Amino acid sequence: MMKYLLYIVVMVFGVSAMAQTNLSWNPIAPGVWSVKVGQPDKLNFYTVAGVSPKLDALKSMPDVAFPLEQNEITAQVVDHKTYLHFPLDKAERIFGLGLNFKTVEQRGRIMRLHMDHYGGQDNGRTHAPVPFYLSSNGYGVLINAARYIDVWVGTAVRKDSKHPPQIRDRNTDKNWEANPYSDNIEMVVPADGAEIIVFGGPTILDAVRRYNLYNGGGCLPPKWGLGFWHRTPTLYGEQEVLNEVKQYAEHKFPLTVIGLEPGWQTRSYPCTYEWDSNRFPNPERLLDSLKKKGVYANLWMNPYISPDGELYKKVLPYSASHTVWTGIVPDYSMPEVKQLISGHFSRFLLDKGVSGFKMDENDGFDEWLWPDVAIFPSGNPAEQIRQTYAMMMQKMTLDLYHSKNTRTYGLVRGSNAAASSFPYVIYNDYYSHPDFITALINSSFIGVLWTPEVRGSASAEEWLRRMQTVCFSPVAMINAWADGTKPWSYPEVEKQVQDIASLRMQLIPYLYTNYADYAFYGTPPIKAMNLLPGFNSPVSSKEGILNSTDNPYAKAVKQEIKDQFMVGDDLLVAPLFAGEKTRSVVLPQGKWYDFYTGKFAGEGEVISVTPGMDIIPVYARDGAIIPMMPPVLKFGTEKSPVEIRYYGQKESSFSLYDDDGLSFDYERGLYSRIRLSVSKDKKGKLKGDVSIPKGATLWSYSGFTWKFMTK
Repeated sequence: MMKYLLYIVVMVFGVSAMAQTNLSWNPIAPGVWSVKVGQPDKLNFYTVAGVSPKLDALKSMPDVAFPLEQNEITAQVVDHKTYLHFPLDKAERIFGLGLNFKTVEQRGRIMRLHMDHYGGQDNGRTHAPVPFYLSSNGYGVLINAARYIDVWVGTAVRKDSKHPPQIRDRNTDKNWEANPYSDNIEMVVPADGAEIIVFGGPTILDAVRRYNLYNGGGCLPPKWGLGFWHRTPTLYGEQEVLNEVKQYAEHKFPLTVIGLEPGWQTRSYPCTYEWDSNRFPNPERLLDSLKKKGVYANLWMNPYISPDGELYKKVLPYSASHTVWTGIVPDYSMPEVKQLISGHFSRFLLDKGVSGFKMDENDGFDEWLWPDVAIFPSGNPAEQIRQTYAMMMQKMTLDLYHSKNTRTYGLVRGSNAAASSFPYVIYNDYYSHPDFITALINSSFIGVLWTPEVRGSASAEEWLRRMQTVCFSPVAMINAWADGTKPWSYPEVEKQVQDIASLRMQLIPYLYTNYADYAFYGTPPIKAMNLLPGFNSPVSSKEGILNSTDNPYAKAVKQEIKDQFMVGDDLLVAPLFAGEKTRSVVLPQGKWYDFYTGKFAGEGEVISVTPGMDIIPVYARDGAIIPMMPPVLKFGTEKSPVEIRYYGQKESSFSLYDDDGLSFDYERGLYSRIRLSVSKDKKGKLKGDVSIPKGATLWSYSGFTWKFMTK
């Protein structure tokens, strides 16, 4: 009788109160496993992204076994919520779980992964609340559910724990802990099921690469996208934009992208996506003139459609129940919406020569965004739409450019899991320079790109320090939409700013190759130090000092490396911030050399440097091969000579990538790899070699010279 009653309860409520301990894991790609618990939502990150895994690249990676004890991963569905439990070793370090701005390591934290603007706290509300975590043990776990997911990272202690913490009396035991050891990561997904995807290693970088490759690989921007960007003030018109470009040329400052802010449209907040004829009487003429100068145009927009525009009546039947700034909210999960807006964009924008978009305010801020009670005509919950809305916009615009065989590169306020291949870089309105670098580091864990754009500064020193770091980020950009700042706004540091922008242009061959490695192999172009060997041994935490107000529980203090990062495999960048004269730099295993001089800097140690204001500390790995081109102001059709800098004494090689820099023809195999290598002769003398495959096409380069930096 009791058995029969239990059956009735399960059938009526559609849930099970019993934990599933024997999950059936299915290999879905080399080193990638999946299991579906309960009844997952039909709309998820992969149905939105529509990407295909790069199986050949995944197959070329090391074969690995399932990286966790399967019987220690449990799941149960109760009251339309899915409860997940994952094991956590004593010394395990956890990274990822969204685009965080203040923390790199996530163990000991509680958060709700919720798409939103960043509000100054790492609580899960962020522009990319990616439910993907990485372990120092060399694996990654993704929850493929577009929901607001609650996460407890090594904070909860279960009474049935296999590794219970020691019982202590606070009154008598000085080793009593406010946060006793927790051996698990637990999550709640507010849905009747979820898909769990596990990515193997064997290293933490391998797990990241598998994740990115499963997402279709990383993006490969057009070459001009890696140059220097400037966004003009909001109400600039055609002549003011052309004058801005002219000033860049007069100051001999590189410029490859000009960004137009809301005033290019007839209406904004909400938008029409139609040119304002007063400010821009002839958009084709302007865009053609810019292209001839080697400058590409990027247009600002947000998702909300004005009643005064042509699109309004067409999209109205496919919009949400609520408005934002009096504009309708298109339901981008519906094919009809994509078709209508794609046609409008093609006619008004792409066909006229627009090269990309800055897609603003598709992330959140509860005071103005649609509420979770909003109804969307697709039937998809507002919560899921919010978690994926920015991805839907990225996908639609990428498909538009792909259909024209023209690459794009743009800016976006939000992203999420499975979007690694989308050619968009996240930005926001928050403006802390140190936190921007922490976000840059965290972006490498979760398959997104982030830029610490420059907008304004309190001093010339801060201006220069910000410019130095942005020139080592995915988008080197000044955003002058509000105050009209220029690179030369602080004359006393104009020369230094010009130097770092020129260095950015010189590094394009190196940067472009690393983005190709992102696209083909899933290797992030910007990397956290924790993705390198030797950085994930247990952190030595010092005991917190007991203080009745500030630290009443004497919590241990974490030591994180969140102010230095890798660009590619061979360059370590260690920024300084305004007011700093000296900083410590943690050099990984092996020998490292000063990028500017080639002098030996250290080997697997912590060094203290006082570089002065003129430079940002950069170090090259032993054996680093850094191809560089002359400091051009724009990209033309002519081929460029390449200076190949080599550092240290170690034999090594570098696979320099080249293609047309503009189209998607590389996806059909139309690209070249040039092997740059350094070896030693019988006397131990170093020799450089350039090997161009027979019959290979060179789109960008005309000659190669070697420069051995280490004497």
